[in-house]
This record gives sequence, C-alpha cells and structure tokens, in this order.
Amino acid sequence: MKAEHDKDTAQVAEAATNGNFPELIENDKKAVIEELIQKFNENNAFYIADTSTLTVEKVNKLRHICFKKGVELRVAKNTLIRKALERAEGNYEDLYDVLAGHSALMFSEKATVPANVIKDFRKEGNEKPLLKAAYIDSAIFKGDDQLDALIALKSKEQLLGEVIGLLQSPAQRVIGALQSGGQKIAGLLKTLEER
Repeated sequence: MKAEHDKDTAQVAEAATNGNFPELIENDKKAVIEELIQKFNENNAFYIADTSTLTVEKVNKLRHICFKKGVELRVAKNTLIRKALERAEGNYEDLYDVLAGHSALMFSEKATVPANVIKDFRKEGNEKPLLKAAYIDSAIFKGDDQLDALIALKSKEQLLGEVIGLLQSPAQRVIGALQSGGQKIAGLLKTLEER
C-alpha cells in the first residue's frame, strides 16, 4: 500500500515538474467514472442525496452510520456521475436533472436501508441529507417527499414470502377442511354403527 502511495506521489511530482497536471487530472476523472459505472452496474439500488451544509464532523458521522448499515457513501462531481450514468447499463436519463449542487451517492444491497439512514440521521437534529432521487430496480423516486415511500418498500424476499403465504393459505384451508371433515365423517359413522 505504501509502495502504491509512493508511486502516486512520484507521478504527481513528475507531472508537476513537467507541467502535465491536466493529463493527471484527466486520468483521475476517468478512473472515477469507471468506478462509478461499475457501482451502477453492480447495484440495483442507489440514492442521490444532498449533504451540502453538513460539517465535516457530521459527514464523518454519516459515513460511520452508513458503514455500520452496509451503505457505501460516495461523493463525486455531478458531471462525473452523469458521464458514468450515461455509460452504465440501464436507463438513468430521468436522474440527470437532479445532478445539480452537491451530490452524494449511497449504494446498498437492500433498497430501503439508505432511506432509513437518512431519516434516522435527520431525527438527530440534522436538516440534511436531503433525498434528491433514488433508483430501485429501474424505478425512479425523485424528491425528499419520497423518503417515507422508500422506507415502506418491501424487499423482494418479503414480497416473495407474502406471495408464497397467499398461495399456501387456500391449500392449507382445503387440507384442514378435509382433515376435519374426515374426523366428522368418522364420528358420524361410529355413531350410526352404535345405533
């Protein structure tokens, strides 16, 4: 790790000496775009939030909470985010208009977790982060007023469980009726036999 850092430092020093900062900066931008493309392609759910007025201390606290909850918080320039979205797999055009001002990206395997993190963080007296938009399984939610709707979303596992429960319910009732009906018939036969 130290060797990589020393190599990067040497490259920066050489670029400064040769006046090649634009090339170095362009390479950094390309690397950020490629990383974001990979994140967008790997995640079915991500949020774009505004954390602009948070102090460094509060941003660090938010990062810590995100880390504990399995949410990756990333800050990037809007132009880089847009270029990554344009090149990523999927249709993200409806998100372009929210890429203004300060933007933080929140990636999570569980779609509702970032919404809960935002809400819980604001319960502690913080006005931000504000939800700009969320992308969940090709559905786009725009605006901070969508936060409660996002929290109420059920996971695929929860929905599948409910569907299975609904499908099992009628079958269980039929089996239960047959079983109890069989006991009633046996009881009737026994009573008739005794007479």
